[in-house]
Amino acid sequence: MVRLAAESDATVIATLSRDLIEQGLGWSWTPQRVARHIRNRDTLTVIASDGDSVIGFAILYMGEEHAHLNLLAVRPSHQRARVGRTLLEWLKTSCLTAGIAVIYCEMRTINQAGRAFYQSCGFSETGVVPRYYAGVEAAVCMALRLRLETPTA
Repeated sequence: MVRLAAESDATVIATLSRDLIEQGLGWSWTPQRVARHIRNRDTLTVIASDGDSVIGFAILYMGEEHAHLNLLAVRPSHQRARVGRTLLEWLKTSCLTAGIAVIYCEMRTINQAGRAFYQSCGFSETGVVPRYYAGVEAAVCMALRLRLETPTA
């Protein structure tokens, strides 16, 4: 089941981020930071659950025409079971409803499984940013075009 996150989910989301995404980089997505994003009306924070257990989550910020997928992670025990795809499809549907043209994201260059996942979901690599993570690790930038952008006058 996928649902919007509640502030009571902030600690489990932050812990999953620390353990699955931020390992070796320090902990920047603390429970307080996650709670701020849950409260932010321009951010969608969603969780996937199996009964009472949170098995995955995603945090996406929406601007006028662009969205940024800040985080997406699935517990290893539930990876390759369509949980990540389900979260991403939920977010894509929300973005299309909101008129978003492109979803952007970044990930560690060493995250080959993540890159393959996003490519299989239609994302394209757009570049690499050296020292993006904690000034020591490069990021691969990716984008998913949902529609053509509105021309600016």
